[in-house]
Amino acid sequence: MVSVGSKALPSRSRRINSFVEDSLMGEEDKLRKHGKWKKGLGRKDQKKGYGIDKDTFEKNASGRGGAKSHKPMKQEDVSISQPSIIRKQVDPETAKYFTEIANLFESNSVELEERSVICGNALEETRGKEYELTTDYIFSYTVQTLLEACDVHSLCGFLKSSAKVFPFISMDRSGSHVAETALKSLAVHLEDEETYSTIEETIRLICEVIIANPVDIMCNCYSSHVLRRLLCLCKGVSLDSPESHGTKSSAILAERLNLRASRADLNHMQTHGKEFPHLLKFLISKMLKCSKMDINTLQVDQYGSLVLQTVLKLLAGDDEELLKIIPIILGCNKENNKEGNFIEMGVVQDILNLVKETSSSHLIEVILEVAPEDLYDEVFHKIFRNSLYEIASHQCGSFVVQALVSNARSKEQMDIIWEELGTKFGDLLAMGRSGVIASLIAASHRLSTHEHKCSQALAAALCSENESPTCIVPRMLYLERYFCSHDPSKWEWPSGVKMHVMGSLILQAVFKYRNEYILPLVTSITSMEPNQVLEAARDAAGAHAIEAFLDSNASWKQKRKLIVKLQGHFGEISMHSSGSFIVEKCFTVSNLSMKETIVSELSAVSNELSKTKHGPHLTRKLDVNGYAARPEQWKKKQESKQSTFKEFFDIFGSGETRQCKDDSFVAKTSKQTSKATNLKQMRKEIDQSLNSGTPFLSKSSFKGHREKVGDGSKRKSKKQKR
Repeated sequence: MVSVGSKALPSRSRRINSFVEDSLMGEEDKLRKHGKWKKGLGRKDQKKGYGIDKDTFEKNASGRGGAKSHKPMKQEDVSISQPSIIRKQVDPETAKYFTEIANLFESNSVELEERSVICGNALEETRGKEYELTTDYIFSYTVQTLLEACDVHSLCGFLKSSAKVFPFISMDRSGSHVAETALKSLAVHLEDEETYSTIEETIRLICEVIIANPVDIMCNCYSSHVLRRLLCLCKGVSLDSPESHGTKSSAILAERLNLRASRADLNHMQTHGKEFPHLLKFLISKMLKCSKMDINTLQVDQYGSLVLQTVLKLLAGDDEELLKIIPIILGCNKENNKEGNFIEMGVVQDILNLVKETSSSHLIEVILEVAPEDLYDEVFHKIFRNSLYEIASHQCGSFVVQALVSNARSKEQMDIIWEELGTKFGDLLAMGRSGVIASLIAASHRLSTHEHKCSQALAAALCSENESPTCIVPRMLYLERYFCSHDPSKWEWPSGVKMHVMGSLILQAVFKYRNEYILPLVTSITSMEPNQVLEAARDAAGAHAIEAFLDSNASWKQKRKLIVKLQGHFGEISMHSSGSFIVEKCFTVSNLSMKETIVSELSAVSNELSKTKHGPHLTRKLDVNGYAARPEQWKKKQESKQSTFKEFFDIFGSGETRQCKDDSFVAKTSKQTSKATNLKQMRKEIDQSLNSGTPFLSKSSFKGHREKVGDGSKRKSKKQKR
């Protein structure tokens, strides 16, 4: 039997042959013996492309996949090919040894402190046979387990000894998993500062091997993923992070519509550990230099494009490096480009062709997201100006235009965008290019320009001059159905049908405008029938649109018109996860009377509500249990909050925010986004102070401020008396 302990399974040169079987197991026996362990590791089936990035699939699903896409380049299509290597079968004695290693770990009989010793000995046995073992479908699992459990010296020793065949290991279906496991283990060992120099030396050796012939590695579905993980390891981030992985289309869209902070604003990239900045720049510069002649292939290749996208994302914020590599990626041959001359005119038409290919359009999007301001401006004017509508009309090109508009840096650029797209709202919506419209609306709000024009153009695209503006929001919620109808003028509300996500997103973006810019849309949403409002509240997309309106700068009276249509249904709506946010928002903006109505309806369904995932939070936020137990005390507490808000704004609020009435004070919000944020923070602090029994304005930070403005307030009150 196999001995277990610190001396278990030493190097084969010193060990005693004590195997369970006297003869070699056949291939069928090996598969049967390892079947259970194999399932546990969950490796993907060969039919599933391991290297296919989930972002590519998600963006294709979002509407880009229908376009004619460039087929992934086959290995033999690459102009520079790796020298062939013949994989020998694992010799019988080595096979028996690693089979016993697998059985040992499968039995879970090895103590933690002994695992490292056993793994180190076993990895010694891989010397000279790394390629055969790591590319074997069965033994590759064993090597993965060893690499996960060994110490850093054994790990680096394995990588150094296998460095010459590392590209071939990475390009194999099984070997790519082993290569990734080794890189993941290196990242784990980086937590120990003493290992930094050892790991740095190992990574440098791997980088030197890769840059000798990078094109094959970049364009292979397996090795491209390994290469991206190596790049991320040099940067100190995880490949699974949104910054380095292909980001989900929903996250990208949220950034473009100002619904979340952009990756560039979040310190460019949050590092998760030690990084190797010099190795990162070394690998990228040498890799691109050696691939310069094949850049046209990499641009359109599915996997090569993903590697280039990862490179760009990892360098986001490093303008000096980006100014060097972006022209190369775009196919420019000049070196030492000066400002205003980064892009050669000879490649302009080639780039315009790239925006119509699936893989290369993704690449152009990322370039627009990370490009330094000067380079972005040159790309904008040299490549895209006078072609925006044509590109936006294309299925793939529309995504590039979205990226271009979302990353516009100046009002001058927005003027050009509006000149080319401002009169095309109806055409773009009819073609299904609603993402372009959403990006344009969000960019106009971000740059504070063309907001009123965008609102007018949107209304005109959905409502003819002889129609009432009440139809705008219903048509927007069912955007695709409206434009696909045979006779749009006779279109009616399709009850029971799922609402259009992009239509909802456009409404969310436009409701951020100043109230005077969106009066037709406010009129439309407040004129909806009660059953339509209720149906929208039950739908996830519709609920977001209603929530955006309640969070807008519309007056309390306008918001109340919508809220009263939900009266009697707050309990039902609160059962839906998306509807619960509407209930909370209605409560926040309502006066005391409506607050009590909302809570009383929730109190009636409190038992059912508590069983939902979101119920406890909503119940606690609105103090439903407090209302059920002591209604009068709950009412006094709400009155105290309202009084505190009023007192706060009397002292600190501007003229705009002091437009107070006793029944609608809480509903008055600032027209500026920053003020709205401060209001939310203030509400939170008031809630905390009321729960603790400490007067809100007695806190030192506010008390000092109150003393400063006290004299001015008195003088103002005296003037008013005069």
